[in-house]
Formats: sequence, structure tokens, C-alpha cells
Amino acid sequence: MRVLVAPDKFAGTLTAVEAAEAIATGWRRHAPDDELDLAPMADGGPGFVDVLHAALGGELHLVPVDAMHGEIVPCTVLRVGDVAYIESAQACGLHLLPQAGSEGAGVEFTATDGVGELVKAAIALGATTVIVGLGGSGTNDGGAGLMAALGATSDGILDCGPVCFEPMTRVDLDPARARLAGVELVMASDVDNPLTGLFGATKTYGPQKGIAEDRIAAVDAMLEMLAAATDRRTSLEKGAGAAGGLGYALLCLGARREPGIELVARTVRLAERARAADLVITGEGAFDFSSRSGKVPYGVASVAEQALRPCVALAGQVLVGSREMRALGIESAYSLVDLVGEKRAFGDPAGSLATLAERVARTWSR
Repeated sequence: MRVLVAPDKFAGTLTAVEAAEAIATGWRRHAPDDELDLAPMADGGPGFVDVLHAALGGELHLVPVDAMHGEIVPCTVLRVGDVAYIESAQACGLHLLPQAGSEGAGVEFTATDGVGELVKAAIALGATTVIVGLGGSGTNDGGAGLMAALGATSDGILDCGPVCFEPMTRVDLDPARARLAGVELVMASDVDNPLTGLFGATKTYGPQKGIAEDRIAAVDAMLEMLAAATDRRTSLEKGAGAAGGLGYALLCLGARREPGIELVARTVRLAERARAADLVITGEGAFDFSSRSGKVPYGVASVAEQALRPCVALAGQVLVGSREMRALGIESAYSLVDLVGEKRAFGDPAGSLATLAERVARTWSR
């Protein structure tokens, strides 16, 4: 039997590559003769570069950047020919936010200049196409820091978070656009929110980044100020609200938007590999109905459906019923926590996932 293993990361415990390997380990215990094809996946967020490097090879270049609050962190640029891949979360991810109580802690004080430094590094390496994966950001600055890092100027301060925007009436993007001349810029994101408003970056994603409810309107107004000084029309475009508005900055600089899961699926030839398989396995940390919003399991299940192959999901937790599960294109979903308990699932995630995969193989392997 041929099995395609295409999971996302299990956030906080396993990368997508580690998850695929753990599933393969467990599956082989029950069905050692099955042919396993490992295709770890990502949607543009954390793990984007690792997944593409595993699929494409290429050269990884270490680039230290000024991430947030003056902290220098090591990031990587993947170069494959004249194409460079960047993962924004490496430079401005939630995991880089300082602890609560620290001076200047909080998303209102963080900026995306580190992502701009990665774009500059990619161009210096000779890339003529730069693909920026968006997701998992710990910023909400509308990409102002990225604009500044690439040369934009303003009568406000662009690179210390939205609290520094006021007063701001003008942003000159011409120097940044000149730096990007001859370079195709692509943003890989499944988020289609605008920059501001009821469905904007602050209202939709701010609370999960720690913005208090009574600060939502004020922070959204800061992004409105940036939009008014830059390009209000672009702020209304789909994807402008991705990664705390980093999508807005990239769109202002001429980027085209491509759904992250579709870009990765095409790059790793997922459709072709699904047609060659008898069963497709996907997974993520928490499988819930929000998985339909551009997340890996729904994207993988859609590819499996087009290939007329069944798709099952292995997850840390399964938070949907059978009806919702099938609406997402998943035949069955299996929970790590339900099988081994929460303590073991977090204490030994790879071993626990292997145990779950072995159990699932008893049902699905021939």
C-alpha cells in the first residue's frame, strides 16, 4: 500500500518534518511493507522554510537580524536558483515577544524591520524572486518596520511599533521601491483580511497576540494613520491584514499574493504524489473548524479529494464532529490526547504521535 504523509507542524511540540517522520515510524511498526512518501507541509507560517528546504534542497544562508526589541536572532534564507524563500515568523514571530512585565513588552511596541532585513539579504544573495511566508507573527505594525528597513522614510517613526506612528502624515515608499527594482516579490498567505476595520488585522488577530480588548480600537486607529499616510486603497485589499499587516507593506511594494498552502503544495508536487498514493495522511496540533481557513489539513484534503483518494488526519486534539470533519474533506480524524493523555502527548510528542499512527495503521493499512 502507498501512503502519502503530509502533516503540518504540531505547534509548540513538533515541526512538520518531525511530525511526518514520527507518523512514518509508527505506521511502519504495523505495516513495514507499506510504501511511505513523506511530504511535510506548511502554509506560510512557522516551518515554511524547513518544509521547502526538505522538498527542494537549495542553500540555507544564516542571516542574523534585529528581530524585536533590539534582540539579534539567527534567521535563514533559503535560496534555490534565483528564488529566495523567507519565513517572516523567524524574525517577528510570537515566540520572540518579551515576557509580560518587561519594559516595552507587547505587540504595540514590536516592528517588522527584521523581515525587511531578510528581504535585503535575499536580494544581496542574487535572488530575483523573493517569496515571503506570512503567519505566526508577534507584530501588528502594518509592515511599517519592513518599509523602513527597505529605505522608506516618514515624518513619523516606522520601526518601533504602532505606538510610535503619531504624528504621521507622510510615508515615502520610493526608496524602498527602488531597492526592489527588478525583483519579483511574492507573499505566501491564506489570510484574506484587510488591514483595518471590523475584519482587519487588529480586531481579528490582535487578541491572540495579547492586545487587550480596550486597546483594539486605539491600535486599529494607529494602522488607519499608517494607511492614510501611505495608500488607503491598498489597505482594503485581501491579505493586507496578514501577519499583523505585514501583507499591507508587501502589497504597497508591489508584491502579488498567493495562498501559502497552494504555493507549498505546488512546489512539493503534492497533487502528483497524491495520485500515486492509496491513502493520504495529514495532521496538525489542533484540528478544528478553523482549519478550513487556509490551513494545511484542509488544503491537503482538497488535493486528496481531487485525486480521488481518502484522507485521514492525526492531530494533537480533534475539536470537530463527524459532520464538520467531512465538510473539511477528512474521512476520519484521530486525537493524540484522547489516546495517550495530555501529559504524555506534550511530554513525548514524537513517541506519542508514532503510537497513534501505529493504531491508525491497523484500521487503514491493507
